[in-house]
Amino acid sequence: MQTKPLTRDSAIEKLPSPYLLFLGDTTETTYAKTAFGLRDWAPDRCIGEWSTSAATVTTGLPRLTPKEARLRGACGMVIGVANVGGAIATGWIPFLLEALESGLDLVSGMHRRLGDVPQLAAAAASCGRRLIDVRVPPPNIPIATGRKRGGKRLLTVGTDCALGKKYTALALARAFTARGVDADFRATGQTGILIAGSGMPMDAVISDFEAGAAEMLSPDAPPAHWDVIEGQGSLFHPAYAGVSLGLLHGSQPDVIVVCHEAGREHVAGYPDYALPSLEEAIDLNLYMGRRTNAGIRCAGVSVNTSGLGEGEAREWLAHASARLKLAVADPVRGGEEFEKLVDACLA
Repeated sequence: MQTKPLTRDSAIEKLPSPYLLFLGDTTETTYAKTAFGLRDWAPDRCIGEWSTSAATVTTGLPRLTPKEARLRGACGMVIGVANVGGAIATGWIPFLLEALESGLDLVSGMHRRLGDVPQLAAAAASCGRRLIDVRVPPPNIPIATGRKRGGKRLLTVGTDCALGKKYTALALARAFTARGVDADFRATGQTGILIAGSGMPMDAVISDFEAGAAEMLSPDAPPAHWDVIEGQGSLFHPAYAGVSLGLLHGSQPDVIVVCHEAGREHVAGYPDYALPSLEEAIDLNLYMGRRTNAGIRCAGVSVNTSGLGEGEAREWLAHASARLKLAVADPVRGGEEFEKLVDACLA
């Protein structure tokens, strides 16, 4: 499936839900973020989970075979894994074939396309099932113009990957809408696209066209409209800083919210690279963002405090807020801190 350029009246692409979530052989929660994202933000579209015997991660959903899931109404099986390099593991192939043979379409956000796996292409043709790749950018993405567009934009940025940029953008978009603000969540990764039904897979775009893709993602809008844009990577990441910068320049955010995980000290998977301080992350994103929007500002910080207890988390947020003199909140925990962050974004 090719993700179409977004316009204000674009229709949501119909994906084959409800879903069975496939966890592969995953042993680290971080690499199952697609499955967890769908469970948390599209629970009505998730029937159960399935995995190889090697997997130790679970979403807590019922464990179902594809045949059982099909009998319960599932229409597609989503590969709920986001591994390094976006590869489809050889050991997954028998499980994916079983899903096709059980009457389920396959949906993937991996870099390797489903149709490029000969066994899957042959089985899909034989069974009359669809192979749907959501990590495919649209054709003819233009070079960025740098032109200032109408409307308002918020971009979530981070100190690292996989620590809450998508959850923060979804929570803020929902909070804006609840307050009567005209707002759209703009997905930039495979999980966000599966949740929203449309978007731009930024990490699959050729680097020269990253900023142009971000401009397509967030087109002209009425003055009071907000696009809440899901961030990708981190300007500090030794491998993924390129996508972060292209998205920052092309989205031209009026507001950024810096995302961080409490207790994380090193770039995930790169133990030799220490994470920046929150102050460094704020300063660098503002410095680079001013290239295309001189009026950019940081509204606050979103913190993933899942590794802390309730009291410890609230204390962490309070101390960081006092130090930074900004709103600091965990959008999953919510509460007064999150309401202050929403206030700061809309101020």
